[in-house]
Amino acid sequence: MWLTEVFCTAGWLMIAFAKNALWLDVGRLSIGFGVGIICYVVPVYIAEITPKSHRGSFSSTNQLMGVLGFALVYFIGTIISWRSLAMISAIPCVVQIIGLFFIPESPRWLAKFGHEKEFEAALKQLRGKNADISEEAAEIREYMEILEQQKEASFLELFQKRYANSLVVGVGLMLLQQLGGNSPMAYYASTIFEEAGISTALGLQLSAIVQIPVAFLSLFLMDRSGRRPLLLVSAGGMCFACFLVGLSFCLKELPQLKALTPILALTGGLVSGSSFNIGLGVVPWIIMSEVFPINVKAQAGSLVTLVNWSVSWITTYYFNFMMEWSPAGLLSLPSSLIALLNRLDVTAVRVQSDSRSIGSG
Repeated sequence: MWLTEVFCTAGWLMIAFAKNALWLDVGRLSIGFGVGIICYVVPVYIAEITPKSHRGSFSSTNQLMGVLGFALVYFIGTIISWRSLAMISAIPCVVQIIGLFFIPESPRWLAKFGHEKEFEAALKQLRGKNADISEEAAEIREYMEILEQQKEASFLELFQKRYANSLVVGVGLMLLQQLGGNSPMAYYASTIFEEAGISTALGLQLSAIVQIPVAFLSLFLMDRSGRRPLLLVSAGGMCFACFLVGLSFCLKELPQLKALTPILALTGGLVSGSSFNIGLGVVPWIIMSEVFPINVKAQAGSLVTLVNWSVSWITTYYFNFMMEWSPAGLLSLPSSLIALLNRLDVTAVRVQSDSRSIGSG
């Protein structure tokens, strides 16, 4: 995590002081490298340091902080220059670089490599000085003893039959998360609002305001309703949102119904962000951190992160061309169909890991 924040800080500073397009490209590449790693490492770290009864809520808190960050950037970005915004964005990275020196290492990681004293100290620090950690420590040691009987798996061994179910669930959810259309909807939100005849500042600020209570709702429901119901609601909402945005641009070509375009586009944008944050935004990362055994977790994490961000890039790239090619609405209809397939996939496959121990596969 410390290394990724160094990359992010360097990236933001390069963007803030960019003298040409190359600086901007290298800066964005550096930030992308850091974010690509930290979006996997943080959910895994959170899952490993929290009790399983509160794991979902803590992971949702991570998503909540991300939503609050987006909301703040949406508001600030409408009133200051992009260079100033880049400088401000570097501040949290520097704060985290310093703060990481004061947080404990994952007890499970310490136990895995035989650091017994550090393991107990870290667990004690996380649970409190007066907490009884004997039962949890014994459970972790027992699991590590079982793990020691298995050799560390290579990347190719990840595709063995015994990991098939975990692989299908982990990679499948990451794939469908991005194919549902949230990334291009978020990245091109200002363009969508502008094309629909909505004030960009107003659209972005409303999106930020709506997403905050939804993130709190997700935090409340995560360990109460379970992962699968949230995924079903989220995928259904994404399907509806993408359809609304696509329909709004279809109606733009009809003089009698053109007035509905801003309303439907804004509603679709708000529903998209809300639906994503309540389930698809956080649940796939939680499940990914839970369903893979620890001996393949690093390899699996690399694979699912690669799939996630690769598909995010593809959907964002094609969205721009779809926007130019078909302003009448076809840009969002494919994502609507995929979001519907996403919901059907979650319905068909039981995705529930609430009661699993870390790495039980």
